[in-house]
Amino acid sequence: MANNTITISREELEELKEAFKKVDIDNSGYVNDYELHDLLKEASVPLPGYKVREIIEKIFSAADRNKDGKIDFEEFVGLIQDLKSKEVSRTFRRSINRRLGITALGGTSSISSQGTQHSYSDEEKVAFVNWINKALKDDQDCAHLVPMEPSNNSLFSSLRDGILLCKMVNKSQPDTIDERAINKKKLTEFTISENINLALNSASAIGCTVVNIGSHDIKEGKPHLVLGLLWQIIKTGLFADIEISRNEALIALLNDGEQLEELMKLSPEELLLRWVNYHLNNAGWHPISNFSHDIKDSRAYFYLLKEIAPKDEVLIDFSGFHENSDLKRANYMLQEADKLGCRQFVTPSDVVAGNPKLNLAFVANLFNMYPALNKVNGYDMNLIEGETNEERTFRNWMNSQGVSPYVNHLFSDLTDALVIFQLYDRIRVPVEWSRVNKPPFSVLGGHMKRIENCNYAVDLGKRRARFSLVGICGHDLHEGNRTLTLALVWQLMRRYTLNILSDLGEGEKVDDRTIINWVNETLANANKTTFIHSFKDYSISTSLPVLDLIDAIAPKAINPDMVKRENLSEPDKLKNAKYALSIARKIGARIYALPDDLVEVKPRMVMTVFACLMGRGLNKLK
Repeated sequence: MANNTITISREELEELKEAFKKVDIDNSGYVNDYELHDLLKEASVPLPGYKVREIIEKIFSAADRNKDGKIDFEEFVGLIQDLKSKEVSRTFRRSINRRLGITALGGTSSISSQGTQHSYSDEEKVAFVNWINKALKDDQDCAHLVPMEPSNNSLFSSLRDGILLCKMVNKSQPDTIDERAINKKKLTEFTISENINLALNSASAIGCTVVNIGSHDIKEGKPHLVLGLLWQIIKTGLFADIEISRNEALIALLNDGEQLEELMKLSPEELLLRWVNYHLNNAGWHPISNFSHDIKDSRAYFYLLKEIAPKDEVLIDFSGFHENSDLKRANYMLQEADKLGCRQFVTPSDVVAGNPKLNLAFVANLFNMYPALNKVNGYDMNLIEGETNEERTFRNWMNSQGVSPYVNHLFSDLTDALVIFQLYDRIRVPVEWSRVNKPPFSVLGGHMKRIENCNYAVDLGKRRARFSLVGICGHDLHEGNRTLTLALVWQLMRRYTLNILSDLGEGEKVDDRTIINWVNETLANANKTTFIHSFKDYSISTSLPVLDLIDAIAPKAINPDMVKRENLSEPDKLKNAKYALSIARKIGARIYALPDDLVEVKPRMVMTVFACLMGRGLNKLK
């Protein structure tokens, strides 16, 4: 059964973490065997008591590596994987599929090469269809697709030409895709594949994990992959402005005695929870600690809506608050949300079931529409360092690799080095995981455990990766030193890129000069007049060397009418850059750089653009 082990996705992992925290009420970092029944219930895997006792007897002793009658989070994840792949897996799967709205995919297509049976949530499908219908209802390019019918599988067929997926990426992060690069008319199998490549590579560029998704998966409409990708894209858009440097009103959420730096380290999920509790406190209602169990009775939502509704425009009716039925009460609550134009993502059943993903989306949409936070005086926003384009690119690259936990803030989220170790794995630098201190970190001693990790991360960079880390120590990573942390992160991304080129070149060593020489030779062989001296070459600001290189390795990919070549203004340069990056992604280059990186000729990002195009060119030759 070894090859039947089921991988826990990043989204599933976050849900398991939330369930674990709910049962681990004293925050000890573990649960006891007698708490396993409640833990499985919180993880939305309710099993009969006798079956849980069987599991404890058969599997718990194997999961409890320390033999102390307790199980930590890592052991719990191992237990879930065992449950899915061992003798009790059929019972386990039936229990999962009986959860409201879970559809198991029948037939051979539902079983992966590892023997994994995939399932998907009907509730999520309905929620995403309704959200897309609303977002794209006025888009003429999607008139042949929208509105989709939530009750059937039209979502999966509507994504097959790639247009809708490209549009959703742009809704999430505007201008990620240049509309001129999307194939919209007289579509063929080839141009459809181009659209899907453009969508997938652009989704990766905004931080979505698309490592195991190909154009064929979208064309075939594989539900579990499609819904997983859509959730990432939608969540990225919902969370875009839930960050203090972009939304200074969030400063109102500071607790008494709390420093602004601490608030800035919170994830969007944590900020949303604090936002809800801020309004509940003002309303005199008790706080919530999650978006699952604590909101099932809808009462917290009633008070939240009352607090955020424009007082002179919308009156929130509390008559449904006293309804005895949770389901009916949830329906009344959503009728009130509809007055604000925010009846999105959840149905009454989703609220009562405590679906954490859809309730999180519901709350995020409420925040984006009606934050209802007063500006706090005394803080100079000019002193708050927002995320630079380069930092955002590095963070998106990390997240696209599927690291866990998700990196929301480049510096504060790397202070325990756990993400850095995962990236070392990606670039084939061996990590002795037995030396790595893993969370949860105790209040006493946790600080030192994190520093030990950071020291080991720097040591790996110097000894095994041969990075240039002069003057950098573990303390710098732990303190979130921007300059020194970026020095390590850049070398990780650079090595990742060069490894791909080395593989395509059958192990041949690749450096900056190798890439520059290849670029110029390829341009010359295609009779192009552009060339570059270095990654700082001013001519790159026009994007013409990039556009000509694309044309050299993928003839006819560039529409010459879309490119301006003479008397370029700054807006012209930006339009060229947007078009160049979109076409590059369309032909299969997974590029993370932003248009500004080309216009401003930022050497690090420019290098990655040419390296990715070199990889595309070498791959074509192979």
